[in-house]
Formats: sequence, C-alpha cells, structure tokens
Amino acid sequence: MKDDTQLIWTEKSRKLIAPCRIFDLYQVFRRSPDGREVDIYLLDTPDWVTVLPLVKKNGRDHFLMVRQFRQGSGSITMEFPAGTVESGENPEDTALRELAEETGYGFDRLTLLGKVNPNPAFLNNTFYAFLAEGVAQIQKQELDKDEIIRPVLIPADEVIRNLGTGEYINGTQMAALLFYLRSLHPGGQ
Repeated sequence: MKDDTQLIWTEKSRKLIAPCRIFDLYQVFRRSPDGREVDIYLLDTPDWVTVLPLVKKNGRDHFLMVRQFRQGSGSITMEFPAGTVESGENPEDTALRELAEETGYGFDRLTLLGKVNPNPAFLNNTFYAFLAEGVAQIQKQELDKDEIIRPVLIPADEVIRNLGTGEYINGTQMAALLFYLRSLHPGGQ
C-alpha cells in the first residue's frame, strides 16, 4: 500500500457555529498537502447505539421493534430501539438503558454485531449495533419528553423482507440488520 500522507488534510482552525441539542455544527478550515485550502462544515455528534432484541416465540425468531413518529421525515417509522451514548457512558450501557426506556425490556446477553461511521464526509461519530438475547420485560417504559413509542413484536423474516421500504426507512437500521445477517453467516458462508 502506498504512503497515504499525501491524502491527509491538516486542520488549521475550528469555529463553533451552532450548538444544538443532539449535535454541534462547526466550520473547519483545512489545508491539503499540496496547499489547497477549504472551509467545510462538520457535525460533532455523540455515538449512536441500536439494539436488535431477538425474541423466540412459537419456534420463530422475532424482533422487538418500536413504532414512533420521526420529526426529520415527518412520518411513522418502525425501528429497532436506539439512542445516543451519553457523556461518560459506554455503548453497552447505552444499549441496556435505551432498550429499557423505550420498551420496558432488558436482556441476559448482549453481543456487539458491528460498528461503523454513519457518514465520514461530515460526521465524526460511531454507530454501534448490538444483538440482545434472553429478552424479557423488566419495567414500564420511561420515555423522554419528546418520545411517544409503541413496542411491537415483529417476525424476523418480516423485518428482513421490509427493511428499506414503507415504515422501515431508517438507514442505520439497515446497517444493524446487515451486521445481524452477517453474524448468522460468519466468513460469508
């Protein structure tokens, strides 16, 4: 592999443009190794976690999903429970917290399926996908003031068939499901 130092842009300055509740917008000035200069805008965002709660029911795999209104799309979506990693929290604890808050359920086993940067062009965070097994109700929902969520148990084959269509439009959910499907066939078998 060639030396990649000629690809790396050097940050010369960073200015906070807008602090927002779930991200901060920065204007960043960078210089390329050959002297080109650009002003770009980046979102400083917390890490995100998605939990795929797997439930066995009548001999079939099901996922515990959540139905909710999404402000960005202005529509109802069907998603896996998810949320942002709070300051000082590790992603595993976020998975437990978000699943309990959004659905009232907990789990016996948690497995990291994978992690990616959702869009390295302008985001700096990591997205984690976890599989939760031994899922059972442990409490009542504890929703944030801006959440109205209905937990729904959906057969896994239906989720696989529908993700990317209709109410199943969240792109990070597709990444989480891809990690899950890959875990079923390690090594591409």
